[in-house]
Amino acid sequence: MVITRAPVPPSLTVPRGVRFGYGVGSVCTATFGTVPGLLLLFYMTNVLAVPAWIAGLVAFLPKVWDVVINPWVGQRSDRTVSRFGARRPWMLLGALTLPPAFAATFAGPPLTGLPAAAYVTVCYLLTATAYAFYEVPYKAMPAEMTADYHERSAILQWKMVFVGLAILLSGSVAPAIAGTEASGYRLMGLVVAGALLVSMLTAFFGTARAPVVIRAEAEPSLRAQFAAARTNRPFLLLLALSCAQMFAAGTLLAGAPYLATYTLGDSGATSTLLLCIVGPVLVTMPGWVALSRRYDKRGAMILASVLYTAGAVALVLTQEFGPVYAHACVLVIGVGYAGLQLLQFSMLSDVIAHDAAVTGRNRAGVFTGLWTAAETVVFAFGALVFGWLLGAAGFVESGAGAPVEQPEAAVRAVLYGGTLVPALVAAFSAVLTWRYRLSEEELRSAGA
Repeated sequence: MVITRAPVPPSLTVPRGVRFGYGVGSVCTATFGTVPGLLLLFYMTNVLAVPAWIAGLVAFLPKVWDVVINPWVGQRSDRTVSRFGARRPWMLLGALTLPPAFAATFAGPPLTGLPAAAYVTVCYLLTATAYAFYEVPYKAMPAEMTADYHERSAILQWKMVFVGLAILLSGSVAPAIAGTEASGYRLMGLVVAGALLVSMLTAFFGTARAPVVIRAEAEPSLRAQFAAARTNRPFLLLLALSCAQMFAAGTLLAGAPYLATYTLGDSGATSTLLLCIVGPVLVTMPGWVALSRRYDKRGAMILASVLYTAGAVALVLTQEFGPVYAHACVLVIGVGYAGLQLLQFSMLSDVIAHDAAVTGRNRAGVFTGLWTAAETVVFAFGALVFGWLLGAAGFVESGAGAPVEQPEAAVRAVLYGGTLVPALVAAFSAVLTWRYRLSEEELRSAGA
């Protein structure tokens, strides 16, 4: 297997129109990551009357499928040859299948309890499959557009601006539309599905002129993909620290509606809490890019992890200091989260470029497929753990419009599970980041 290089200079600046088109595509990834992570568990326990521990399984098990489907999509997109390029046909397939599957997940059929859990499981499995068609090739593209270390961060800076906008809108609008009734969730599913469709089609057409500095060739089998990943130490470290960060984010996001409802006593605060998390994404990206240039990406990511951890630990005192204090703590979390999101993806592109320079083989689809599989599984695992904590604490499920009084143990589980658990794991990610050694100098010395 060899790298096929297109006849373009490796330091080529990616055209502004391509950056914009690629960035808009992240509205899909951000919205899909936010809405189910924020509302799916709450939808099942408080609208469909699904027990909390079963709801956690429903949110988690379809994501296990990602371990199989995401590397497979990465492999197939590496091999694809078409007039649309290697990645874009798969993005188009995702655009045509994800919106209807997503809408069906929140269709709100006249089911409750275990039948409702079974229905959501099937729909969410189809949704996860359709999302893989789009996400894996989409995230593989930056490593192929440019070979420049800082140009990759510049591309992803545009992406993260749209990520912030998408999380801001979806995190505030989706809960407002959904409310507490099945009909509201049904309408929310349709609205979000429309947004996903527009985002994915914009990315498909907007990246039609994207430069391809390096063209990947596929590994012969899924087993070979896992073997390739095991030989790449920077990738394994980056994957580990990213998984820790995604678990922390998944737990925090799943807990947000419960924190708003049972700790702050205001279910409407879900939207304002999300605003504090994602608002910093819109204004701090240039600052995080500057910090990554001054202290390298590793130093900037450690700082982001520390901010995330500090905000989550401080959030434990919400009952003593009230809603304003809680929102201030979440704002600190949001500043750290913005840095983590930008730097994760930028460092993944660096790992792919370094691997190509060292081995002579571009395996962007391989690494991106494994990365996205692990990321989505671990993110959903956060919701699973939170659901099990609630179940163990005696959380009582309820139907739409019929809230019930929760035992004190369940209320404490909401607070501690949504704060201390993500704080502990985020702190662990900072320790892992300290061991990550792939710097700009090392990339240059490898010829990347």
